[in-house]
Amino acid sequence: MEPSGASPPQTTIWRQLQARAKPLLSPKLGSRDAEDKKDRGAGIFKKMKRTELAVLDRVISSSQPDLLLSGGSGPRREKPQKPPVAPLAQTHHKSSSLGSASLEKLAEPPRIAPTASGMYKLEVELKRGRDLAVRDRGGSSDPYVKFKLAGKEVFRSKTIHKNLNPVWEERCTLVIDCLSDPVYVKVFDYDFGLQDDFMGSAYLHLESLEQQRTIPVTLELKDPQHPDQDLGSLDLSVTLTPKDSPVEERRDSAQQQSLRLSDLHRKSQLWRGIVSIALIEGRNLIPMDPNGLSDPYVKFRLGPQKYRSKTVPKTLSPQWREQFDLHMYEETGGVLEITVWDKDTGRRDDFLGRCQLDLSPLPKERTHRLDLPLEESRGLLVLLVTLTASSHVSIADLSLTPLDDPLERREVLARYGALRSFSNIKDVGLVQVKVMRAEGLMVADVIGKSDPFCVLELNNDRLQTHTVYKNLNPEWNKVFTFNVKDIHAVLEVTVFDEDRDRSADFLGKVAIPLLRVRNGESKSYELKNKELTGRTKGTIYLEIDVVYNTVKAALRSVVPAEQKYIEDEPKVSKQLLQQNFNRVKRCIMVLISYGTFINSCFEWESAQRSIISFVLFVVVVWNFEVYMLPMALLLLLVWNYVSLSIRGTTDTSLDTMFEWEDEEEDREDKEAEPKGFLDKLYAIQDVFISVQSALDGAASYGERVKNTVTWTVPFLSWLAIAALSSATVLLYLVPLRYLLLAWGVNKFTKKLRDPYLIDNNELLDFLSRVPSDVQVMQYRELKADSGQSPSKRRRTVPS
Repeated sequence: MEPSGASPPQTTIWRQLQARAKPLLSPKLGSRDAEDKKDRGAGIFKKMKRTELAVLDRVISSSQPDLLLSGGSGPRREKPQKPPVAPLAQTHHKSSSLGSASLEKLAEPPRIAPTASGMYKLEVELKRGRDLAVRDRGGSSDPYVKFKLAGKEVFRSKTIHKNLNPVWEERCTLVIDCLSDPVYVKVFDYDFGLQDDFMGSAYLHLESLEQQRTIPVTLELKDPQHPDQDLGSLDLSVTLTPKDSPVEERRDSAQQQSLRLSDLHRKSQLWRGIVSIALIEGRNLIPMDPNGLSDPYVKFRLGPQKYRSKTVPKTLSPQWREQFDLHMYEETGGVLEITVWDKDTGRRDDFLGRCQLDLSPLPKERTHRLDLPLEESRGLLVLLVTLTASSHVSIADLSLTPLDDPLERREVLARYGALRSFSNIKDVGLVQVKVMRAEGLMVADVIGKSDPFCVLELNNDRLQTHTVYKNLNPEWNKVFTFNVKDIHAVLEVTVFDEDRDRSADFLGKVAIPLLRVRNGESKSYELKNKELTGRTKGTIYLEIDVVYNTVKAALRSVVPAEQKYIEDEPKVSKQLLQQNFNRVKRCIMVLISYGTFINSCFEWESAQRSIISFVLFVVVVWNFEVYMLPMALLLLLVWNYVSLSIRGTTDTSLDTMFEWEDEEEDREDKEAEPKGFLDKLYAIQDVFISVQSALDGAASYGERVKNTVTWTVPFLSWLAIAALSSATVLLYLVPLRYLLLAWGVNKFTKKLRDPYLIDNNELLDFLSRVPSDVQVMQYRELKADSGQSPSKRRRTVPS
């Protein structure tokens, strides 16, 4: 619409200027249009007139901001108000003279190229953090920093342990495509075996940086959910410089950066060796309790790994006698940090002392007995430390699968062949896991997508894939190789969603016992919830190969099982208590039913059954020999094996046995209770947890005995058959008195022969490998819903 009263020449001038200023109404559109002109060739520079107009447009945009941009800094599409024509014409003439003068400077190299894309190199030096947030129980944190650019991680710093004012002094170089995209900086607290805690985030805006100059920057960390909370700050030093050849250098630098990050991600997960530690005893510790004693336990830390020993009550010279392994991620081995604490109920534990052990001077492949005095108090610890070479652990792409190489497969099979059954007993076997893809995952982000990555855990070995952003059907195509120290271990595969501002969200999980794996079979697994008791959304596709030595696996079945470094703290749960009580009740009811059956024979409720039982009792008692006891158990195992072979292995009793209630409702009920109530009842809580754990242990051992007999784990049942057969033959050939004498001599001389031997019970260690009914339910694979085809399920997944 033309202004009223405007003459035709003035209207013509106004329309020409409006047409030239129109592309500049949005800075982003203007820069994009200038880039397109530059990429289309040298036609713009062939005609001086068009170049002069371009310079004129830039000068007008800089000298008349109110003419081109209305209001705020962001792009707006409102039509600008027309100024009076006379001042506009004067401005046009002044700008024209200024623009012609600017033409002479086009040949000179410009100082800044504000609209160029992909022409910048950003050098960032991460110096230190100040007053960071506390995330650990000890009043400290283990911080590390991530840089993200355009939603992708481009840098991750090392972890500084137990420090709220960490000093990193790390450098990285980033290739910047567009100055309008800020660098997103996030700080996390590292927790081994758990999800890392969010400690704050900030944005580094690049448009305001002065180029070709090193600038100190302080970033104030904030939590988007709690913007008023003070989370500390980060000190950076940044240098932004233009690049000379944008296309080639950007492509090369991006490839190098991607390869460097991929290699860093892979190397940061792989360990270089194993530290085997046997905590034997403590001596002359200081008393911290009113009774003049202490309840000591020990904490170990090696890099990111943590281990806590059991608590020995009421002693100043505790005997722990427990063994565990830690991973060495450094070439030199690193420094093992050891702290001793006194356990107190209802208040913070008391500190008893600390010591450090430098692993670098210790020779490898040898066991070292070490007496370590505590630094800040009296007392010492006795350890046995052994450093061994790295296990066979690797991460590779699907195209580089180790066992697919015939030569490497022959080497692996020879390594775990029958001829090497007694060399390196701890090296039982090797498992290779192909993580191919997942389908139909749960939506975790507000945009209807997820950023899934996959974590694989085998006991204390933990590896993970990269993140596939904004995808509910991710493809990872990675191959992971683990060393197997216990064939009864369970491979846990968990899918998480990478969260922008806080810890990763749980998407699903599967637990796969290694003895149930069928080698080379590509299989789909329905994801379960955190407790592995019910179905959640999604399917993951895996292919697993397990190669192991049967003799080594059998020998390792009767030694103490490896404990996890980090396990969930026991919590008071009414539902769990009821569940464990019902499990014990079921075991007791089985015994009562057998007792009722025997009593019915005594009561002559059935004459035929009582007569048969009486004759059988007389014959057995008259001809009884000790070898008949293991033979009876052997016959029971054989009978159940034949029965299962005839009717199949399907057991539907567990489906009706574990009809658990929704645990989300139970969790909400607990959170709704006043927090101060449990704080006042710590002593009752400890008793409650002890009873709960005792019921769980009793029920588990009863179920494990039953599952051994019922061939739930065929490997262990065959092992039981071999042991019972040997016992039967031994008791048949050797008199019982000689066997009892040998057993007594062995028991009395065991400590004399090896004063540092860790005691164990072979029978209990064997039963600990047999899954309880709860574990059988957790490890059971979910079957796909037969009502819908996979294609239909995929179509119903929200995208």
